[in-house]
Amino acid sequence: MSPGLLIVLALLLPTIAILFIVLSKRRPNLREAFTLLFASVLFVVVCTMVPRVIDGDRPSIVLGEVMSGLIIAFEVEPLGMLFALIASSLWIVSTVYSIGYMRGNSEPRQTPFYVCFAMSIGSTMGIAFAGNLFTLFLFYEVLTLSTYPLVAHKGNDEARAGGRTYLGVLLFTSVVFLLPALVVTYSITGTLEFQPGGIIDADNGPVLIGMLSVLFIYGIGKAAIMPAHKWLPAAMVAPAPVSALLHAVAVVKAGVFSVVKVIVYIFGIDVFGIFSSTDWVSYVAGFTVLAASIIALGQDNLKRRLAYSTVSQLAYVVLAAAMATPLAIMGAALHIVSHAFGKITLFFAAGSIYTAAHKTEICQLNGIGWRMPITMSAFAIGAFSMIGLPPTVGFLGKWYILSAAITANDYLVLFVIFSSTLLNTAYFVPIVYSAFMRAEDVIPEHDHGEAPWPVVLALSFTASASLVLFFFPDVPLTLAKQLAWG
Repeated sequence: MSPGLLIVLALLLPTIAILFIVLSKRRPNLREAFTLLFASVLFVVVCTMVPRVIDGDRPSIVLGEVMSGLIIAFEVEPLGMLFALIASSLWIVSTVYSIGYMRGNSEPRQTPFYVCFAMSIGSTMGIAFAGNLFTLFLFYEVLTLSTYPLVAHKGNDEARAGGRTYLGVLLFTSVVFLLPALVVTYSITGTLEFQPGGIIDADNGPVLIGMLSVLFIYGIGKAAIMPAHKWLPAAMVAPAPVSALLHAVAVVKAGVFSVVKVIVYIFGIDVFGIFSSTDWVSYVAGFTVLAASIIALGQDNLKRRLAYSTVSQLAYVVLAAAMATPLAIMGAALHIVSHAFGKITLFFAAGSIYTAAHKTEICQLNGIGWRMPITMSAFAIGAFSMIGLPPTVGFLGKWYILSAAITANDYLVLFVIFSSTLLNTAYFVPIVYSAFMRAEDVIPEHDHGEAPWPVVLALSFTASASLVLFFFPDVPLTLAKQLAWG
């Protein structure tokens, strides 16, 4: 099969899945079987492209020209390959989890849930393989619109309010910042293509490049850099599988992926790194890392603590990318991987606790580790990965970011990483300690155990992956090196 056909197939499979999901809506087992089938086929298609990209090939295809200079085109490069691997593999796991969660909690509108989930994965594939800024922008907006119904899934006043905040912030940042960034970029370069080394010339000067950095960083609202982060905690009204999708599989990953891609392929790390007018990105990202971690410390609701943790962890990626050195770019790419598997494990665990014990607050979790040992052991692994402790994959991204900071004598980054690691420890370790080392305050009304087996299976897989990827990081490591050094 030709490389171009593989790209088209990866883009079409989620859309075809939607048709089969809708046709089988009256037969839940068949509906979910179709979802798993198409998710698995997509993963195989994506994996088929990996050896070609590692060997230096860059599969590409042009689907058409909307108007002069606005081309819908796709190209598979190392960062996009890495993102596609994450999204396609976690679609399978998230579907298994969703089967247990949605049925275990008797959630309404399950067919629309699976339809929107597939649509969001399709738009994620478009973002991952986008060959230019225009194509990325189109699929970026489709992702926002396709995930809105998932955020507002419960249909109550709280869900609708959360959905409005989600949609409002992301559309506002796109229209007010990102769209003008595309216009300015095209006007000064005559192209929107992603190119190694970037397309923006240093001759444009520090003022214009600094202005563009503001438009791009805040235009990519899904990266949740403060103060454009409020959509993320607001979206926690959604069911746990949606939270996992937002935080680990698609939405926030699309944000930090786009930031890294713009810095590497639009600015170019040499241009981005030479002007002091872009230094503000490091300061704002560093502030976001620490401020979000401090806010997380004060949250008793488990999902809200995890949400602010995500804001902080995303800012690690932006902070690393803003350093604009090959080693830092490598660390940014690896942190995208580690955050995906670590954070999805944590949200899976939160949903498991809610399904089995109907508990949502951290103060309610004393002793729950003895009733739900698999769930809380997985939670511990995910937490340790977010802290950056070996032998979890979270250690790898932090190691390369710290190495880059030491090499560049960047004391700001060193201070932020060390301080935030202490804060991460402060808001994660007490949860694990209380779950296993404290006695239950109140005996539950019903003697519960673990959540339904699909839920436990999914979170066990992602927790195990966080360990396995520490020992066998060859594929993400190779792709990250290719991104950083070409």
